[in-house]
This record gives sequence, structure tokens and C-alpha cells, in this order.
Amino acid sequence: MHYSGKVYLVGAGPGDPGLFTLKGKSLLEHADVVIYDALVSPQILAMIGSQAERIDAGKRRGRHSMLQEDITALLIEKAKTHAIVVRLKGGDPFMFGRGGEEMEDLINAGVSVEVVPGITSGIAAPAYAGIPLTHRAYSSSVTFVTGHESAGKYRPEVNWQAIAHGSETIVIYMGVHNLPYIIEQLHTAGMSLETPIALVRWGTRPEQEELVGTLATIVQQIEETGFAAPAIAVIGSVVNLHEVLGRGTE
Repeated sequence: MHYSGKVYLVGAGPGDPGLFTLKGKSLLEHADVVIYDALVSPQILAMIGSQAERIDAGKRRGRHSMLQEDITALLIEKAKTHAIVVRLKGGDPFMFGRGGEEMEDLINAGVSVEVVPGITSGIAAPAYAGIPLTHRAYSSSVTFVTGHESAGKYRPEVNWQAIAHGSETIVIYMGVHNLPYIIEQLHTAGMSLETPIALVRWGTRPEQEELVGTLATIVQQIEETGFAAPAIAVIGSVVNLHEVLGRGTE
């Protein structure tokens, strides 16, 4: 099968349109087709050229607009007749975004693919909240992990025991819904319940908000405030810097 086009897996970043890459913006302006996810901000979608066909493939917890295999099949189909096909994904395509799976399927089908990285929310959201993931006085190591309840379907179960001892800062994607279980696992592995934790919701967007506590208190705080996804969780002593550095991000 001959494909006239090329698929670009483009990371839209965490939400703030100012964090979108120049390369990604140029591709949106010249694209023939753009297939985008639910968490891509309206300001970034507004960069799509008027000539482009727009397709919403948004997936959110509990509601799937398009199945993963349908998205891949659509990308392959569009690459037959269009020169520039953009798959626009929230954050970074290769950071818990299934970009690796999509790229593998496209390459196996004979489609030319290029990845355009995006700033991932696990780095950007804490930064906008005044929480440095590393700091010479607090942390020299970071672990990024998915807290999604379905993680075991796609990969081996998360080894929370190893993670509890493996680094000084833990960043959890998609973990709010499963947080009671995660905290139980970390505590069983020996992590103190006094360990600070911060949740950053809608990171880098105007509606960003934070919830700060400890492993002992955070679940009750979530229940009391109604705090909900999408949010990033940061666990470790660097969270204590939020009180000081967070003032500079307001």
C-alpha cells in the first residue's frame, strides 16, 4: 500500500497555549487533517488552519468517543490521501499518551510517522504550582507513574513497593480516582503517612487549583472539597516548597 502522507504525533502540552511548541503550531497551520484529544485546550485548537478537516477523538474516563484501534485505522486511512495528518495529543505523546502504540501500528502499516514532543503535565503542573520536582536540598530523583485503575490491562501492575523506595519525588498521572489504594500501597511499603502530597488540577490553565496535605489527610480533603480529576499528584518533601514558591506563580 502506498501512502502519500505523513502522520505527525504532536504533543499539545498541558493546556497553556504559550507552552505549545512552534513546530506543533506550524503543523496545525498547514495540516490537511487534525485528529485531536479531549484535553487539548480551545486556544490550541484555534491554531488549526481553516483548510483542515477536524476530527474529535477525545477519550475521557468512563466515556470513549473513539476506540484506540479506530483512531489508528483512521490515521492510516487519512494518510492514503492527505499529505499532513496531525494526531494532536494532550501533554507529550510518549508520556502515558499511547503515542508509542500508535506509532508502532502506523509503522507496521507502512505509514511514515514523526513525533513532535510536548511539555508533559507531570512537569508543567507542579512548576506552575511552585513545586520543583528536584531541588538540591530536597530531591535528586523523580519517578513518573500512572495511577490509572486500568493500568494493569496494558502493562505489568505498578510496583508501588519499589516506587516507594526508588526516588525522593513521585509524580502520579491519572491517580485521583485510585488515590486511597495508592496511598495504602505506599504506606505498606514503608512510606510515612506524614509525607507531603500536592494535587494540581487543570495544571497551567486559568482554572488551575491545588490541594496540599499529607498521605494521612489528603483523601479526606478530597472528599471535603470535591476535588476531582484531571489532576497530577506530587508526593515528597519538595511539596513543602509550594508554600514559598507558590506565591511567585500567582
